[in-house]
Formats: sequence, C-alpha cells, structure tokens
Amino acid sequence: MTHPLRQDPAGPPWPATTHLRPVARVGGVPLIDLAERYGTPAYVVDETDVRRRCRAYRAALPHAHIVYAAKAFLCRAVADWIRDEGLGLDVCSGGELAIARSVGFPADRIVFHGNAKTPRELREAVDYGVGRIVVDNLAEIHRIAGLVPAGGRQPVLLRLVPDIEAGAHPKIRTGGEGQKFGLSIASGDAAAAVARVLRQPELRLAGLHCHLGSQIGTATPYEEAARLMAEQLAGIRDTHGIVPPELDLGGGQGIAYLPGEHDLAPADYARTVVKAVEERCAALRLPVPRLIVEPGRSITGPAGLTLYRVIAVKRTLARTFVAVDGGMSDNPRPSLYGARYTARLIGRDSHAPIRPVTLVGHHCEAGDVISEDAPLPADIRAGDIVAVPATGAYHHSMASTYNQTGRPPVIAVTDGTARPLVRREEFDDLMRRDVGL
Repeated sequence: MTHPLRQDPAGPPWPATTHLRPVARVGGVPLIDLAERYGTPAYVVDETDVRRRCRAYRAALPHAHIVYAAKAFLCRAVADWIRDEGLGLDVCSGGELAIARSVGFPADRIVFHGNAKTPRELREAVDYGVGRIVVDNLAEIHRIAGLVPAGGRQPVLLRLVPDIEAGAHPKIRTGGEGQKFGLSIASGDAAAAVARVLRQPELRLAGLHCHLGSQIGTATPYEEAARLMAEQLAGIRDTHGIVPPELDLGGGQGIAYLPGEHDLAPADYARTVVKAVEERCAALRLPVPRLIVEPGRSITGPAGLTLYRVIAVKRTLARTFVAVDGGMSDNPRPSLYGARYTARLIGRDSHAPIRPVTLVGHHCEAGDVISEDAPLPADIRAGDIVAVPATGAYHHSMASTYNQTGRPPVIAVTDGTARPLVRREEFDDLMRRDVGL
C-alpha cells in the first residue's frame, strides 16, 4: 500500500518531475499555487524535462545533428534552452527565425523549412547565414541562388517525397504522394532538383531530406525511409559522381497522451535508424552520411500541461459535461485531429468514484471538446482546477483568439521555482490591433 506522504512520480503522460500525491507538483511547484498566482487557463512547462529530453537525443545519436522543430513550441526562453543543450533549431517561418535571431541562436545550427517560403523569408534566411535551407520546390532553387552574395555558397537540403505513409492522422502525414510537401521521386522532380542545384555555383548540395509525418509510434517507417533515402544518395553518385554528405530524416516521433501509452524512445529510434542507414550504405558502397534528426513534439510535448478552472457541470440523459475556462482556442488538436487527452482534479481531495466525463471548453462551438472520456471524480464542481497533461507541443504554437479569447500564459517550473515565459494575452492586447475606429 502506498504511504500517503510518499512523493510518487506520475509517469507518462505527465511531465517528468510530476508528483501527483500528496500534492500535485511539477518541478517542485504545487500546481494549485500556479493556478492561483497566474490564473487559468495556463500552460505549464517543465524545464528540467525539456532539457533531459534534449540530452536523451544527444546521447542516443552522438554523431548526428539534433535539430529541434520549433513549430512544436517556440519562445525566446525555449530557444535559449535548446541552444544551451547543444541542439540546432528547425524553423519554418520568418517569425520563428526572428525569435531565434533575438536570442542570438547560432546561424549555422538553423535549418529553414517551408513549402512556400516568401521572398522576404528567403532573404532573411540567407542574410542571417542559416546553416541549411530545405528546398521544397523547383522554383526555390533559382530564388535562393539569386539572394546569395558574390562569392558565397548557401548549403541546401532537398526535401524528397519517399511515398511512405506514417502518422496518427491523415492531416499530419507528410511523406506520401498527393500532399503539398517535397519533391516527388516518382515524377522526376527530385532528380531535376539535384541537377539544378549542382549547376548553381551559389548553392552547395549538403544532402537530402524527408519528413514522414507526426505522432509516429514505431521506428519501422523511419527504417524504411532511411533505406530508401540511402538509395537516392547512391543514385546521385551514379549520375553525378558526388555523394552529398548529409541525410535528414525529419521528425515526428510520437509521445504518450493517455495513461498506458509510451513515447517512441530516442534510443529505440536511434538503434533502428542508424542500423538501417549503415547496412544500406554498406550494401551500396556509400560513405555513411551524417544524420540530421528533427524532434519537436517528443522534446516539449510531454513536458507541458494545461491548468483549467471548472466553470459549470451539466448532467444530461446521455453524458456529463464539465465545462472549463479554456478549450479549442488553447488546444485545437481534438477538433482538428481527433486527439485524445486525459485530465486530473488537483487542489482538493475527493473520495468520490471516478467517472468518465466530457471535458469541454467555453467557446461557442459544438466541437470545442478537450477530452471525450476524462476520468474525473463524480463530485467535480464549479471552481475546481483540472490539469491536462502532454500539452507542451502544438498547443501554444497553434493557439488562437477565437471568440476574442486571449491566449494563456506559459509558466516555466524548475527546482521549486516558477517564472512566466509568455504573459497572458489580455483584452487590451486584442483591442490594440483593432484600428477600425
């Protein structure tokens, strides 16, 4: 029997430093104190967890370039953590690049993505000297070359379409034919892109790139992609007599969102992918390329949770609705992808039986559902605080102001202290952009 005062680690899907008994804490800070101090809804991010996950990737892939995918969640503090931990940064917009520049992130450790980079974004990337620009279409090749100053050479990666379907939902599968990303191998665009880049003295073909999708739970699709991409490197050698030195296999490693689920561990991913690359390169008599890996969700996703305050409880003939003060404006993933979450009451003890309820938001939208089967006590009531884990990726970064709802703050916790990274968006912030009168 568990002793009532024992600090039991929570385990997935909660942040690494979470203890749920006797008082729910993350980073040594009681969650109820954060709700009272910073209000709700609020994002909480476990800095220690983020840093540990960065180190886990570096340990699993010591000879690879680990590049954090900023689209998962980026602010200046996170960019600073990523830099401190020796990772690179994968950005896919001028705004993400601006955040990187604001903290002096090393340009040579930045990879710039995007299927439709604007002329301004490309100019800013070249001017800053980013380490790699990922070419996503044929037209970009001449556009980038035209921006490179005299005597310079911009390293580029070519994003290919391996036609491998992987990912938890069709909307986040990006490796197959028929979606908007990359240069098709089957159509000949990939081969044409290689030839065009090699004809441009302003560009250097650093390597090949692919990205299969997001929330991928096993290493098997990556193994298949690694073998196929090695074959593409061999094709470049056979046609052009050179072997690009890098192979970027993208990101998309899955995490746990519900109890009983597990992350795709960096060590498991690395073991499978490195073996596949080495074996296929040996068979093709190729030098082993330097791997680039772009984890995003798997670094910050498990490190985050969101705090909500219950506004109302409504019991109908079919179900019980528990409505909170946030919802689809701070977490659009359930309505976009059918994503599933769990939740926990914090801040008071309850001896009532646990019942599945529908945890919903306060927005004027029927699809504003956070969790269809949230396990909460039968005596849940207005004023209670609930925590939803695994919200550190694709929550703040995808948040909106729907119904003119200000976006929540981001609070970092570590070693018993808390500090805001991003402040709450207030009504005055929303009004400041409205210049219609």
